[in-house]
Amino acid sequence: MIEAMRRVITAADVPAAGPFRVERGALWTPSARDLARERGIEVIEMAPEELATLAEPERTIAVGADHGGFALKERVKKLLEDMGWRVEDVGVFEEKPADYPDIAHEAALRVAEGKAALAIIVDGAGIGSAMAANKVPGIRAALCYDRASARNSREHNHANVLTLGGRMLTWSQAEDIVRTWLATPCGGGRHAARAARIAEIERRYSSWNPQKSPE
Repeated sequence: MIEAMRRVITAADVPAAGPFRVERGALWTPSARDLARERGIEVIEMAPEELATLAEPERTIAVGADHGGFALKERVKKLLEDMGWRVEDVGVFEEKPADYPDIAHEAALRVAEGKAALAIIVDGAGIGSAMAANKVPGIRAALCYDRASARNSREHNHANVLTLGGRMLTWSQAEDIVRTWLATPCGGGRHAARAARIAEIERRYSSWNPQKSPE
């Protein structure tokens, strides 16, 4: 992900793959450096004005849905466009049976690869998409069902993927969740430290053999 202002980079910020553009002189935690090295991430340091010219991924949201979330996804898509976001729709494009794991994987992958800043995925209940998206390294997907859970998932957990239940929410509820989620910044301090711990757990089990306890 592209960061336009100087800050401390933690393990939670390191993408799963692809180049990682950061402001020249940014500070790194040791765990972030180790994780970037382990994942083979190309770190590109840039001046703030150079980062500003590459801001498009930071204004891009990947959206996706299965048949159970198609109708809500279309309305969320329009909302995002009205808010000034560039929307990358990974499907489905009609209300016919589809497998939510495939859609969730495609949307989450856009975020992991740095092609989109965030993703919003909708299925019937939102649960399965969260499970599938969280299998992609670097993804912190949260199923949100009201303003409080949307705010908490961003501030406390640094969620970069939002999942919604298309058959569980009214449009008014969904709109409140999306607006709150997008407006809430990721928290620093203890919240950033705990998000980094999530990344460390992921790294610990990245090559886990179930016949052998992880080191």
